[in-house]
Amino acid sequence: MNWVPDQSKDWSFTSHVGEDMRGMDLSGADLRRAVLDRADLEGADLSGADLRNASMREANLMKASLDGADLRGARMLKARLGLSNLQGAKLDGADMRGIRGKYAVWRDANWWDAKMDESLTKALSKKWPRD
Repeated sequence: MNWVPDQSKDWSFTSHVGEDMRGMDLSGADLRRAVLDRADLEGADLSGADLRNASMREANLMKASLDGADLRGARMLKARLGLSNLQGAKLDGADMRGIRGKYAVWRDANWWDAKMDESLTKALSKKWPRD
């Protein structure tokens, strides 16, 4: 089912498990504690979205825009982040274990405050070093 966002974009505490949300405009949306496990968000605009404590396990976030998104405490285990933009994203306490995202744009994102596999930490420390 394809979702059409409502005017308020308040999807906090809602469940969208396995939904097809490709290319959706969710910029600035309130997605606090939303469950987006296995959702297809390829190419979606989540810039400036509030995703605090959201669950995005195994979500497809390929080519998604997460610029300035608040991902503090988000659970993103095994999410696909290839070619995504995470510029200026807040990642404090985000669980990003099992993801591959070395081809994403991590400029000004505090990736070092997130939990992630050592292989990704090594790749990011070379390409997007801590200031």
